[in-house]
Amino acid sequence: MKKLLVVLAAFALGLLNNASAMAAAEADSTSKAGLALAAGLAIGIAAFGAALGQGRMAAAAMESIGRNPNSADRIQVPMILGLAFIEALAIYALLIAFFLQGKI
Repeated sequence: MKKLLVVLAAFALGLLNNASAMAAAEADSTSKAGLALAAGLAIGIAAFGAALGQGRMAAAAMESIGRNPNSADRIQVPMILGLAFIEALAIYALLIAFFLQGKI
């Protein structure tokens, strides 16, 4: 797990370094390709993270309701609010991707 985090951190730093170099450069085909890649990665990573979060939240809620059925009404409303907040984060990533596409 630690190796995966190190690899992902190195990849993210490489992308950030590349993005800052492209921002300083003139808007040519390389920077357009970088912005398109960043937009696609933003949507993909946000959708992946939101799906993992929503799955874990729903599984935990169903397990707790299964253990104590009387608490279903007290679990359902916070669960739905949490799912809405997670989905909002994915929508923010979609908006950022659209804004990045507008810069091309």
